[in-house]
Amino acid sequence: MEVIRNSRVMQQSVKEYIHRGNSIGFVPTMGALHEGHLSLVRRCREENDISVVSIFVNPMQFGASEDFSRYPRDVEDDMAELRKAGVDILFMPVAENIYPEGFATYVNVEHLSDRLCGHFRPGHFRGVATVVTKLLNIARPTRAYFGQKDFQQFLIIKQLVRDLDIDTETVMCPTVREADGLAMSSRNQYLSPEERNAATVIYRTLCEAKEMVISGKLTPVEVKSLMEKTLSAVPLVEEVQYASAFDPETLEDITSLNVTIYRKKNILLAIAVRIGKARLIDNELVEIAGIKGGNER
Repeated sequence: MEVIRNSRVMQQSVKEYIHRGNSIGFVPTMGALHEGHLSLVRRCREENDISVVSIFVNPMQFGASEDFSRYPRDVEDDMAELRKAGVDILFMPVAENIYPEGFATYVNVEHLSDRLCGHFRPGHFRGVATVVTKLLNIARPTRAYFGQKDFQQFLIIKQLVRDLDIDTETVMCPTVREADGLAMSSRNQYLSPEERNAATVIYRTLCEAKEMVISGKLTPVEVKSLMEKTLSAVPLVEEVQYASAFDPETLEDITSLNVTIYRKKNILLAIAVRIGKARLIDNELVEIAGIKGGNER
């Protein structure tokens, strides 16, 4: 595995592969790799000639009171896992290389960035969109891979790729879960054993809500109430930031299954909560084709 730390060197390296006609797959990460990341890496390797993974803890996407300084970092273990997975190139720049002195250009995807997590983390998605745009311009991948757990992030990246004519296919891969359903996340490391057990309520709530939507027993308004009540009943859940049904294209909160929604294939059930020092998110896409109109109220 080749390890590259300089953007110009990375650009030159991929340019040579592209000149040879190789397809390039890319997985951007912030390190502290787990099975969720590695599932993206495996798919990346399967579908492309050359696999590239980046590790960069992006300071721009952390707010002043957030966890940048204590975000999990384990570079040696990460490198060992990537070598084992057969990755061709690890791009591991320092912040000064990504944001040189005088840096003054930012990418902001309007509307999508203001909803869900954006409401609670102002500026976060501007940081995500800016660094991903830079990484895509540096790595010039044929395909870039992202996990469904970060559905809003994927939607924003898909939009910026389209709007800025970046020649990369964005690929969303299924959320990888622990045996008890908790979505894998680097921030799970923040949880105490008691908090870790409490966090299983997130996926249980999504599954219950999904069943209610598919069965037609509850409207989205009632599903939202059910989700909030179930999450709030767990004492270690300190804050429910959002728990509802959303339009998977606009991220608008759905208040009724109207005719427009019926024409869509899916709705998004999404949750964000705080448990201890961790802010945890998760979601499920629910197919609504065939749900009877009797649910409209």
